[in-house]
Amino acid sequence: MTDALERLAAAVPANVRAVCKTLAQAGFQAVTVGGAVRDALLERTPGDWDIATSATPDQVTPLFRHVIPTGIQHGTVTVVTGKGVHGHVEVTTFRGEGAYTDARRPDSVVFGVPLIEDLARRDLVVNAIAYDVERGEIIDPFGGRDDIANRVLRAVGDPVARFTEDGLRVMRAVRFAAQLEFALDPATEAAIAPALPSLAKVSRERVADELRKILAARKPSRALAPALRTGIIATVLPELAARLTDDVARRGWLDVIDRVVSPEVRLGAVFAPFATPTADPRRADTACAREVRARAVSLKLSTHEADLAARLASVARAAGEPTWSPIETRRLLAEIERERRPAAVELWQAEQGDALVGQATQALAANVPLAVGDLAIDGKTLMAELALAPGPAIGKLLAALLDAVIVDPSLNDPAQLLARARQPAPTDT
Repeated sequence: MTDALERLAAAVPANVRAVCKTLAQAGFQAVTVGGAVRDALLERTPGDWDIATSATPDQVTPLFRHVIPTGIQHGTVTVVTGKGVHGHVEVTTFRGEGAYTDARRPDSVVFGVPLIEDLARRDLVVNAIAYDVERGEIIDPFGGRDDIANRVLRAVGDPVARFTEDGLRVMRAVRFAAQLEFALDPATEAAIAPALPSLAKVSRERVADELRKILAARKPSRALAPALRTGIIATVLPELAARLTDDVARRGWLDVIDRVVSPEVRLGAVFAPFATPTADPRRADTACAREVRARAVSLKLSTHEADLAARLASVARAAGEPTWSPIETRRLLAEIERERRPAAVELWQAEQGDALVGQATQALAANVPLAVGDLAIDGKTLMAELALAPGPAIGKLLAALLDAVIVDPSLNDPAQLLARARQPAPTDT
């Protein structure tokens, strides 16, 4: 207990401590709550520190010089204590909540409830711990410190009720399983399936944000595995779930995602099962790219994320080929935009496509020409030297020269390319 108090006392920032002190001196209870308290107890670097208080927004506002009414209807104001994000401290009145008609926000809130009732409305027990800064006390009515010691996640109270009232909480539960590397309590995991209709009502932007946080964890599989078996994936991405019905496919999918390092490349690995088995692995799967982009857009991912996921998924299956010639590798790399080639190589490496990775790494390190812009000659030079007018013929000629250079990179020399361009085009016989 002493160690926990010492960790919390050392972790609370000076401005948060000052806000709590001002509220306490005015006769109100003020405590820090939520993720920052949890992380300090775990000896992790806390994020934003939030304060819960018995004071209403009307009582908080006169106590400070600069207060922003960021969420008055839910009892939240922001006390500005300095510049930047860390100079803003959210202060929320202890509250009880009404029904969640939209499965995301309460229809009504009631102020004036005791702290324990305020903590009882939170999602997980590890997030329902408060720290009274002025008194140096930990308020832990539901056993959050025990859960931290046991590395387990339990919902506060009735897990079905907690998850059903706010559908995003099921994704938060699996996300915390990955971020904290805790196990989901069996009863809490069992409550996810009954709450899936509530998850279906949650905005896709919120779902996408949770997915990003999952993919930023050290081992995303700690979230994605329970998300698969409980139906979360089937709810938010049913087309993906339909491709992961086989246990071997599921294990392979999770293993690849864990092996990838970059979160944005992990996003490509998430959609890799959309690559069709009949597609030619030595070429990008354009049908797969179109479907992945559509799915990513429906999930409200950014244009950049959707495009990258589509491109990576379209070439993911290539890693499974046991042999790759240098020419085949260069042809595949040429189909991928320059800025996305390193991401493709990272995904192939995670897919354990050693033959392809070796050839691709060698090609990129040698800076071999893979696009028309890499040629040692351009369209203006061709028009001047060959007395050609602008038009489609120039593009076709440059494409033919690039194809020759992909086969033999040593041809990328102005004189050799001009000589090749002067050769008569082959005729069909």
